[in-house]
Amino acid sequence: MLDAKLIRSDPDGVRTALERRGGEAAAGVDRFLELDGERRELLQQVETARAERNAAARAIAEAKGRGDDAAAEIARQSELKRSQSEGEEALARIEAAIGEVMVTLPNPPHPSAPVGDSEDDAEVVRVHGERPSFSFPPKDHLDLAGPGGLGLIDPERAARVSGSRFHYLLGDLVRLEFALMQWGMTRLSGRGFVPVIPPVLVKREAMEGTGFFPEAEAQVYALSSDELFLVGTAEVPLASMHGGELLSEDDLPLHYVGFSSCFRREAGAAGKDTRGIFRVHQFDKLELFSYCHPERSWDEQESLLAIEEEIAQELGFHYRVVNVAAGDLGASAARKFDIEVWLPGQERYRELTSCSNCTDYQARRLNIRFRAEGGKPQFVHMLNGTAITSSRTLLALIEYGQQEDGSIATPAALHPFGAPAVISSTA
Repeated sequence: MLDAKLIRSDPDGVRTALERRGGEAAAGVDRFLELDGERRELLQQVETARAERNAAARAIAEAKGRGDDAAAEIARQSELKRSQSEGEEALARIEAAIGEVMVTLPNPPHPSAPVGDSEDDAEVVRVHGERPSFSFPPKDHLDLAGPGGLGLIDPERAARVSGSRFHYLLGDLVRLEFALMQWGMTRLSGRGFVPVIPPVLVKREAMEGTGFFPEAEAQVYALSSDELFLVGTAEVPLASMHGGELLSEDDLPLHYVGFSSCFRREAGAAGKDTRGIFRVHQFDKLELFSYCHPERSWDEQESLLAIEEEIAQELGFHYRVVNVAAGDLGASAARKFDIEVWLPGQERYRELTSCSNCTDYQARRLNIRFRAEGGKPQFVHMLNGTAITSSRTLLALIEYGQQEDGSIATPAALHPFGAPAVISSTA
């Protein structure tokens, strides 16, 4: 949520920043200013009515004390009470309308975010390594591990059970995923990130607080009978974990790495990436999350991104880092970097992980603040980043490890955690 004081003090600056996102992102600024003006007028009327009611009450008491007839003062107080009540009701409606506008306003993008609204508009920041080469025509992950290959990914049976964009993962690929997650958790906890297994069913307040509602509500599975929602990322419960709390400056930064299953409806993705496990409704993920001091957040984003790059490098991936275009940012993010891995089976770069700085946007919604010694409470800055997924990271490992005989070699770093050195059957 944006700072209302900032909108009032610099509406042109906020409007200009939001216009970089494109579409109707800036339209809410004018609506807020209109409603805020009405709110101020109503507030003045209500405060005047309260003051006049208090004066009338004193007049009634004085008249009764003198033994005079207080009927006129009583009638006046009754009229003022009605006027105050009507004003308070109108004020409540206006404040509710302001709240509805405020939750639709996205975070202003960082000045470095490129202009544009699509993946093609992202700016390539750097490229790591060389594209992998093979002495044979490389296959994609489904040809390698699907029903026509090793039989370790089965979308066909999953479709009968659950519908499209689901899959069974079998045999050594399950062992590979567990090894991958355990390797990542061990590595990240060694860097000071506290391991967390959060709830994956959350209340509406958590979705709104993190900015996924109302923008991305169509992407979320809802359990209407219980008014709960399945999260699409551990970011939601990790961000909400300290909701309403006042932290000490000495507590910062707070670093967490959350493991969770994630659920996404992929609404609007009909016919897009339907093959294999690149874009699915259910997957597992390790998510990095940071609560930090506002003065540190841009450096903190670079630190999280560096950790993501280290993971990609240790797994042997060729990738590029891109600065996501302003119009392609989610509502909460002021700046986002994606790591795009080169996939031999698709012969193109695809998003592997992302890293976002949400500044104080989520903290304002969730009311998470810190206090420096002797200072006033301030909102923390909140950042998130993908470490590892059971879909795209696993997919890349399969394609990078493919061998001419159809088997899959795995990175040596994962072997101590239970990954088979070579995957060649369903055993």
